Amino acid sequence: MKKPAAAGDALSLELKRSHRRARIKSQSPYWVMLIIPMLFFFLVRYWPMFGLSIAFQNYRIGDAFVSSHSRWAGLKWFQMLLKNPNFFRLVRNTLVLNILSILIAFPLAIGFALLLNEIRIRRFRNLTANISLLPYFISTVVIVAIIYNVFSVDDGLVNMILVKLGRAKINFLATSSWFRPLYIGSDIWQHTGFNAVVFTAAIAGIDPNLYEAAALDGSTRLKNIFYITIPCILPTIIIMLLLRIGSIMTVGYEKIILMYTPMTYEVSDVLSTYAYRAGLKDQKFSLSTAISLINSVVNVALLVGANRLTKKISDTSLW
Repeated sequence: MKKPAAAGDALSLELKRSHRRARIKSQSPYWVMLIIPMLFFFLVRYWPMFGLSIAFQNYRIGDAFVSSHSRWAGLKWFQMLLKNPNFFRLVRNTLVLNILSILIAFPLAIGFALLLNEIRIRRFRNLTANISLLPYFISTVVIVAIIYNVFSVDDGLVNMILVKLGRAKINFLATSSWFRPLYIGSDIWQHTGFNAVVFTAAIAGIDPNLYEAAALDGSTRLKNIFYITIPCILPTIIIMLLLRIGSIMTVGYEKIILMYTPMTYEVSDVLSTYAYRAGLKDQKFSLSTAISLINSVVNVALLVGANRLTKKISDTSLW
């Protein structure tokens, strides 16, 4: 009685194997297509992570990341960074710029998407959305050049208007109190349209029957926004907010380097610009890597903490 059972098990196992081989064969084109993306992520994203070892060495340009000749320095560069008298100023400026961006630019992107959704003329809505996307494709150098042309103390448009009104000129670009408004304002102008794309797509996926049912109950368009649209896109808002929190210690140095001056260092100098100067100007590659590593660790910690918090409060989380 055991032999037929054993033969049946063997047949079942062989059928499973044949099904697996057939499935792998049918999916082989997709696996081949994945080779290039996998190579890209390995070579561009993961292989360079070995360079983080520089943060624990007295690295000199031309040395291998890890070799028998590596001069290990332990936590020397991290201690040097923490003992830097400007360290807390760098952290403060980095956090302030990112927090202001989250508090101001992030809600504006959501509001812009909601306003786009309320435009009933499709051609006008598409035209408005396309125009709002254009600044995103302008290079950072051109954006800063526009800022200089508009706010320059000599022949800037704003100062020309102030003179016409009988007011004194303001040196916006050399005044520390004006750096953050100019930085955040230009960031809003450049990225609001692009950031609204995700929310616009989420709004487009809302079931139209919800609006029709609300109309039968006498709901207004304003009530529809607060009771239908925003609750439906709330998971998307939470995910995007988590991603922003996950990069709260990272500020792109390109725009700041083009904008800041010695008079505005107090509010404009951030960790990324300090890492740029330490790495490329002072040739302290280990210190620059240590700064980047600290940024990444803090960002991951904040992302994990924020994700746990949103998971407890709501059903939406990254994992």
